[in-house]
Amino acid sequence: PPEVMVYPENPVELGEPNILICFVTKFSPPVLNVTWFKNGQTVEKGVEETDFYPRDQDNSFRKFSYLTFIPKPNDIYTCQVEHWGLRSGPLGKVSPKVPSPLPETTDNVVCALGLAVGIIIGTVLIIKGMKMDANRRRGPM
Repeated sequence: PPEVMVYPENPVELGEPNILICFVTKFSPPVLNVTWFKNGQTVEKGVEETDFYPRDQDNSFRKFSYLTFIPKPNDIYTCQVEHWGLRSGPLGKVSPKVPSPLPETTDNVVCALGLAVGIIIGTVLIIKGMKMDANRRRGPM
């Protein structure tokens, strides 16, 4: 039976156009249907497919289908593949992972500032301590 993999062409960023790739491999004969779904609804706009490419290893074929999309939170995309050798089409589902903004940004800034102030104060105290030690070693003149 065909193997199906779905993945984005580039790292996913909210609102940034991207392309989902549905890669179907290890099937023969070279006849199959690929259908894209977004949240359960058929998508036809922005879909492109390649020809069938032969695989040298086992005389089977492979094919790519592309879907142009703009990532939004909670969208689920599905690449459904139908082939005569299958009872039901294998599904390649993907919910593009969108990096979430750090909700603790303020906490991170406060922590970084505290660390910087601590390093500066520590450096000043070390330098003062070294000067006092040097003055003690010289003794009174």
